[in-house]
Amino acid sequence: MAKERGEKVVATNRRARHEYTVEDSYEAGLVLTGTEVKSLREGRASLVDGYAFIDDRGEMWLDAVHIPEYTEGTWNNHAPRRKRKLLLHRQEIVRISHKTKEGGYTLVPLKIYFSDGRAKVEIAVAKGKREYDKRQALRERQDKREAERAMSSRRHLGE
Repeated sequence: MAKERGEKVVATNRRARHEYTVEDSYEAGLVLTGTEVKSLREGRASLVDGYAFIDDRGEMWLDAVHIPEYTEGTWNNHAPRRKRKLLLHRQEIVRISHKTKEGGYTLVPLKIYFSDGRAKVEIAVAKGKREYDKRQALRERQDKREAERAMSSRRHLGE
């Protein structure tokens, strides 16, 4: 079988960009079982409630990410919402740990994807937005959309 090349996105967490201000993002490997990989290859995953944390031993974990059971699996299928270990360099974990201990910062998964056949997750160090920040971001997006509409209608009238 030919080696897989490129990047194939399985799931993205669009809500995270609305709820949080993303400071830094890191690419981490995922420790998965066989049926989890097969389920991801079918494009089935949800990052909505997911978060990451660093335990007492200095290991990073991804929790509450829903990877549904593989439909063709047998009695040894995986649990859909189990904790999954993340693979990062020690220096990256220390850097992330210092950032999250500052206060107000959390670790949020942004997307799960396959990079050259290996399952990866993009983790972001993020700070929660206040309600007025969310409203302001929505207003800016809407104003930008209206300005683009006005410009395109002006172009069509000029032709």
